[in-house]
Amino acid sequence: MHKLKMLTCAIAATGVFALAPVSAQTPDTPRADVTQARTEGSIATAFALNRHLNSDRIQVEMQGRTAILTGTVENGVNRELAEQVALSIEGVDEVNNQLSVTTDTNQSDAERASLANSLNDVTTSATIKSKLLWNRHTQGLDIDVTTQNNVVTLSGKSDSEAASELAERLAGNTQGVREVRNQIEITGQAGTAERAQQAASAAADEAADVVSDAWITSKVKSSLIFSRNLDGMDISVVSRNGQVTLGGRVDSAASKELAVETARNVRGVKSVDAGEIRIAP
Repeated sequence: MHKLKMLTCAIAATGVFALAPVSAQTPDTPRADVTQARTEGSIATAFALNRHLNSDRIQVEMQGRTAILTGTVENGVNRELAEQVALSIEGVDEVNNQLSVTTDTNQSDAERASLANSLNDVTTSATIKSKLLWNRHTQGLDIDVTTQNNVVTLSGKSDSEAASELAERLAGNTQGVREVRNQIEITGQAGTAERAQQAASAAADEAADVVSDAWITSKVKSSLIFSRNLDGMDISVVSRNGQVTLGGRVDSAASKELAVETARNVRGVKSVDAGEIRIAP
């Protein structure tokens, strides 16, 4: 199908899951053009990997660090989802969402279900990798993620049992995952000098993230959407100087607490205010 061809082309263009890195720019190619082209390719790949979006109908153009989305989606939820997916891509600070909503589609339900099934495992792996990268406690871990028939295998190394268990929980709390096999090797605690170096590096990363409220907002929103126990579409996210405010509606106090914990664990978040979240009767 055309969408699978697009996925192959997008992956080849961006180097995602490819065997070789993207070739270096030529002397005649402006750096900004190369950067924007790669960002456009990354967004197209993310759309193609998302089981809820029909990427054939969405066009992406970068202007500076703003992604312009045009085309059609099937409903308002998918329109918002496309915007959040684009915001989650490195190099995107803003999204100009010009997508229109239409119920018309040339794909049958059976075709869409078949495509979603074929991309499911790849999507799950990419989702979990993103969650591990965004989480302040797992961002530096050397962890590989593979998925087969909704069974996720985590491998690689961690310096603590706690970090390994957190990675397992993040994977298990991902939509579509039915089992997690944790094969992460525990290497032991790092030495004093190494821990000091890691703390300094983490502090530098934290400071860098704090200046970008757009980054924090997009990662918190995406993390809420990726959670199997939350309806992230019903939760609004606003970030100012690293202080996150959550609003909207959840179905229980436990869901509210989970939303707060999910937001708090995103890199760069200083505090979380969930006072505007309502619990549905």
